[in-house]
Amino acid sequence: MRNIKLLIEYDGTDFVGWQIQPNGRSVQGEIKKAIREIINEDVNLIGASRTDAGVHARGQVANFKCESKIPLENLKKALNSILPDDIVIHKVEEVNLDFHARYSAVEKTYRYFITKNKIAIGRSYFWFIKYEIDPEKLKKCAEVIVGKHDFEIFSKRGTKVKNYICEVRNAEWKSEDDKLIFEITADRFLYGMVRGLVGTMIDVARGRFDIEVFKKILFEKCDDFEIMHAPASGLVLESVKYPNF
Repeated sequence: MRNIKLLIEYDGTDFVGWQIQPNGRSVQGEIKKAIREIINEDVNLIGASRTDAGVHARGQVANFKCESKIPLENLKKALNSILPDDIVIHKVEEVNLDFHARYSAVEKTYRYFITKNKIAIGRSYFWFIKYEIDPEKLKKCAEVIVGKHDFEIFSKRGTKVKNYICEVRNAEWKSEDDKLIFEITADRFLYGMVRGLVGTMIDVARGRFDIEVFKKILFEKCDDFEIMHAPASGLVLESVKYPNF
């Protein structure tokens, strides 16, 4: 038995998300289908993050166990020759049988991309916002969320997990010309959490409500204000970190 780890990039525009669903194309489904065609085994493909419909990834990690003895480089070449153009396998390696793409992860990093000028080319990878934005307010919001907090209120309603505590280890906003980039690293993320945080921080920065309200939403789970979830198109899973395996 072998445990194979994949490093995956994908454009999430035309997918219903990572996870196999009955209503459309999934990244997991496309890769599972390609693996079955190559090694003639129906594997259990485990992803590090169940990215939502429209969310992209440069550093998604997945693993599967198989009996096949196919050389790793041959597997990589075969996968990339079969998979659609919106999925690329960047690395294939054999890892310890205990490795689990989701549960072995110690932290993940996402970035969210915003453009302040309307664009045609590349519009599937940004959120265009027409509001005047105060960058200092964005910076203060990012500082507030660092640490261990209950982020349930920022996740999508109906998210079912054992607890909603996440440890945010880094959160910062950067400006590049007419672009805003939010980068966040945490030990785990809830469904819709990053998009909920980005949407709410933008609401603060455009003056819809102030930083004290943002703190109240976070620390007191105040739901008097509707949480705006930023569009999926601007979100990218950049990397997943693991201890030594």
